[in-house]
Amino acid sequence: MEKILKLFERSVVLTLLGLMMLVVLVATVELAVVFIEQLLKPPVLLLDLDNILHVFGFFMMVLIGLELLESIKAYLREDRAHAEVVFLVALVAIARKVIILDYNTITPEMLYGIATVIVALGVGYFLVRRALQIQTRDPNPPTRD
Repeated sequence: MEKILKLFERSVVLTLLGLMMLVVLVATVELAVVFIEQLLKPPVLLLDLDNILHVFGFFMMVLIGLELLESIKAYLREDRAHAEVVFLVALVAIARKVIILDYNTITPEMLYGIATVIVALGVGYFLVRRALQIQTRDPNPPTRD
């Protein structure tokens, strides 16, 4: 029974990997199309701030997809989710949100909330990295004689 569950889990992960690859490819193509469309609008080859933010938002979305792809690959390789990759995906996602925010309509409370999430994710990422560094250090370092 456990072998069937393992096979099922692996097939679901492989399906997710294939779908994520397709999503990243489509998003990359759409990013190129949006970018070219924005460049061809009058005035040609110039982007205003809203267009730049729109393109950056799309760009960050592709990066989030790539990070998720990396997370799925790591899960497939090692059969466990890496907290470090999850933190990176969350950091990229919140960075995307900050880039595309309309600062004219956002409330101060929302900004405080976003800032809190960014600090929490940053501290969490730091602690995970620190724990991984401590875990991978040589337990018997050479001594000076």
